[in-house]
Amino acid sequence: MTATSTSAAPSRQRRRRPPPWRDVRILRVAAQVAFLIALAALVAWLYDNLVSNMEKLGIDRSFDYLDQPAGFQIRASPFRASQTVRDAIGVGVRNTAILAAAGIVVTTVLGVIVGVARLSSNWLVAKAAAFYVETLRNIPPLLVIFFVNTAVVLELPPIGDATTVPGDLLVLSNRQLAMASPRAGDGAPLYLGLLALALVAAVVVGVWRTRVNERTGEPHHRVAWGAALVAAVAGVGYVALAGPIELSRPRAEGFNVRGGIAMVGPFATLLVALVIYTASHVAEIVRGSIQAVPRGQVEAASALALTEFQRLRFVVMPQAFRIAIPPTINQYLNLTKNTSLGIAIGYAELMAITQIVIGNGNPAPQSFGVAMAIYLAFSLTISAVVNVLNRRLRLVER
Repeated sequence: MTATSTSAAPSRQRRRRPPPWRDVRILRVAAQVAFLIALAALVAWLYDNLVSNMEKLGIDRSFDYLDQPAGFQIRASPFRASQTVRDAIGVGVRNTAILAAAGIVVTTVLGVIVGVARLSSNWLVAKAAAFYVETLRNIPPLLVIFFVNTAVVLELPPIGDATTVPGDLLVLSNRQLAMASPRAGDGAPLYLGLLALALVAAVVVGVWRTRVNERTGEPHHRVAWGAALVAAVAGVGYVALAGPIELSRPRAEGFNVRGGIAMVGPFATLLVALVIYTASHVAEIVRGSIQAVPRGQVEAASALALTEFQRLRFVVMPQAFRIAIPPTINQYLNLTKNTSLGIAIGYAELMAITQIVIGNGNPAPQSFGVAMAIYLAFSLTISAVVNVLNRRLRLVER
């Protein structure tokens, strides 16, 4: 009994909790609660200060101005001055979304190409890629925008003397740039239906070739078989339906370009400038991700007699993309937020429209608040979409 009592006493002492002012768990919770209280007090003080200042200046705190006539027009847009401020902001949101979406796609392609080129065994290719990266990523994006605008776009001929590529495939001017684009003709719905069926058949053929490869060890050539099938259906269908898809060729008429896909000069400036700037950062991410792939993976691929391209495609890049996606999200967000620099060259993106709205006598706090909420929605949407891809590519340890 004495031994049992003696051994139980230290156990009870070890289980005794320290006093609250020395308990780490309690102190952590107390610190978090104190921080939340201080943050709430700061927000309340800022809001009260804003409200009192707006009352002193006679600024309306409501959002009724969103339903008032805008009183201005937007360049290269059917927007009318009689439409509401809400509609004007909608035009800015649409222009920002189009620019961000196109920029993200082109930036990804260019960034991957330059990132791979930086590790090329060809000295000239590697040095050229390094020069591009080290130059562009160390220059402020606003300066890149000004350079592209003044040295490239504004140096193009005026719309009256627009340069046209033979065959009317491309029209270049400092007002608008346009390129030829496909246009639906007679029989287009049926043709598109045939292409959809061909894509489904290509997937089926890919599955079949994969099973043949697993059973016999023969090369599957899934992509070649699928591409040949789709190309055959596309060619035969195009001839049989007498050209269901036509080519819309751009032509300069007066002060505008008709036909094709046209974009105004500021849009082209922003797209090119933001792409070449952001791609320099993405290229460094890709380069670092490739170098982060364990060396043993490359050596094992070489032992299997894979070519350099096969090693890159089947071994290195799939693993590098898993590493590159998280930091690349930040670059997508930076590109989207940098579209606000379009205000410097007159592109009607969200921030430029917001400034015009404020300049027409509408309340600035609400207008900036709406713009901040929209940019936040853009960022959260991009993060959510790319994070879904990141979760699908992530390795699951067992």
